[in-house]
Formats: sequence, C-alpha cells, structure tokens
Amino acid sequence: MIEMERVSKTYETGCKAVKNVSFTIADGEFVFVVGKSGSGKSTLLKLLLKELEPTKGRIVVNDMDLGRMPRRYVPKYRRGLGVVFQDFRLLKDLTVFENVAFAQRVVGAPGRVIRESVPRMLQMVGLSAKYKAYPRQLSGGEQQRVAIARALINSPRVLLADEPTGNLDHENAGGIMRLLEDINSQGTTVLVITHSQELVRQMGKRVITMDRGSLIGDTAGLKIPERRRRGYEN
Repeated sequence: MIEMERVSKTYETGCKAVKNVSFTIADGEFVFVVGKSGSGKSTLLKLLLKELEPTKGRIVVNDMDLGRMPRRYVPKYRRGLGVVFQDFRLLKDLTVFENVAFAQRVVGAPGRVIRESVPRMLQMVGLSAKYKAYPRQLSGGEQQRVAIARALINSPRVLLADEPTGNLDHENAGGIMRLLEDINSQGTTVLVITHSQELVRQMGKRVITMDRGSLIGDTAGLKIPERRRRGYEN
C-alpha cells in the first residue's frame, strides 16, 4: 500500500514541486505516474524513497508512516523497496550474477541463499545464459533486466521504476514492460514513472497524471482509508 495524503513539497528556492497531492495505491496494483518534465514526478519518487521530506502532508508505504520514521530506520526501509532507474546503475566491474547478488550481500544474506536465489531470478528475467557477462557486454534491454533482477532479489512488496524504458528502443521497451507486468501478476505492487504516453496507452493500467506539481487526473481515484499505522521500536 502506498498512500499520499495532501502532500506538498516546496524547495528552498521557492519552487512548488508538488502541490497538495493525494492518492492511494493498493497492494498488488500496477500504476503509471505520467506528466511532462517539471510536472513533479521525480519529486514524488524522491519523497517515496525518503530522499526528500514533504513540506506538508503524510506519506505511508507498506503501513509505515514516513514522517514518523526514525532516521536510523531509513536505510532498512529503502532496502525493502525495489527501485529501477533509467540509467540502470549497474556496477560495471561486476558480472551479471555479482550485480544481482550484491543486493543480497548488502542485507547479509548467507552465501547458500545467494547461490540458490540469484540463478532463479536470472531465469525469471531471461538472462540465465548471461550470468558471467559484464554490463558492457549486454544490450540496453539486457542491462535493464539485470537492474530489475537486482531490485527484486530481496522480494520487495513494492517496485518503483523511474523511466525504466527511457534509454531503450521500442522492442526492448515492450519487453521490459511485459516483464514488469509478469512481476505484478505475482503480487508485487508496481509504480512506473514515465513520460511515454504511447507506452501507457498500450498497457491499459491505472494512470495518475501530474502537471506543474498538481495531480490533474487519476483513472481510479480511490479514497484514502483510515488505517492503523505500524509503529517503530526505539
């Protein structure tokens, strides 16, 4: 579950990047956030990642109120999210296997678990035969598949994808979106930020539309329910 309730973000320059935005994304939904450059999409993502703090409003992800989250808990919170970026962000000196395994090593997964889970994940994204390859030896579509595998290896409940097809041709973009749809069908909540209207039309999913910081359209328009929030240990 992702909830934004009357969220605004004003930068120190006075720029109002997000203006009184409210929406709810239920567990297991696939949702696009669309809008032109400067519409507030990237700021929304940074707010969800707790890289930025809202000027006002409340943000809840997986029943965790980000405004009440202690600073020491933030790294653990971020590790619980799957995040995919337009520029892949793979470690160039590591193989495909090592890039995906890195995400598990960060959370202290045992070697046995890594040896079992990484091959399964690479099979899921169609890269079993490329496990020894380095990023420079892969196509753009293949690099993005590695990035998706890395984002999913720790079984996050939510996957955030920031322009995941922005650097890909039409064929590879379609392949990545089908992969995200397959991931969503297995229960993962997927939020995709994009400017590609064509891609959105082809997918036929829920669409949240931003313009100059404001939410101007939502094909679902779900009401934010009152929920009991998860607490944090001191």
